[in-house]
Amino acid sequence: MAAPAPDPQPAPSPGPVRDTNPGTDPDAAPEAPPGPDPLTVPSMSAGPDFVLRPWEMSDLPLIREAAQDPYIPLITTVPSRYSDRAAEEFVRRQWGRAATGAGYPFAIVRSRDRRPVGAIGLWLRELPEGRASIGYWMVPSGRGQGVTRAALRTVTGWALRDLGVPRLQLFIEPWNTASARIAVDVGYRHEGLLRGWQQVGDERRDMAVYGLLNSDGPVDGRAVASN
Repeated sequence: MAAPAPDPQPAPSPGPVRDTNPGTDPDAAPEAPPGPDPLTVPSMSAGPDFVLRPWEMSDLPLIREAAQDPYIPLITTVPSRYSDRAAEEFVRRQWGRAATGAGYPFAIVRSRDRRPVGAIGLWLRELPEGRASIGYWMVPSGRGQGVTRAALRTVTGWALRDLGVPRLQLFIEPWNTASARIAVDVGYRHEGLLRGWQQVGDERRDMAVYGLLNSDGPVDGRAVASN
């Protein structure tokens, strides 16, 4: 999994990838810059076996399983102690990220039984600087089925080709070799190590950064947009 961004802001099987990561005075309103436009999260096929779609309140069982994972709650806003109320708040946060223009949060759903098995998000906090990040996590019942690769390839191609994002990046803990392999398979390049990049639990941890440029060439055999 690639690590998610902190709000406004798991192994090797693969672990989560960091999502990097989303009342004014009426008299002052005319001088305030406009906020980001709300985003509409689409539904997309991720190959023959998985679908990416907006979060629903029916996804609470997925959050319950994720909360039991030792790693996912450390680097996401998934509650470490599950309750229906905390899970509902998590879903509302995902809706809020789209509503405020922070990014596109997707639930990853298995096509054959419509069971949600993970999450992936495209985060746009740094889009004004020409870059966006992707973060994802998968619960144990969803691992080993090719879901991570399929979801990452789908969101990557969509972001580069359809949205025209100039640069995408992933942040992966160095021990997470499974996620690193998937990133490279999809086309990302290992660009370096960011020391003490993220707080994970009670310690600062290093993150390896993987990047992919819109100009790097085809993703999954299809040309990306040129900027």
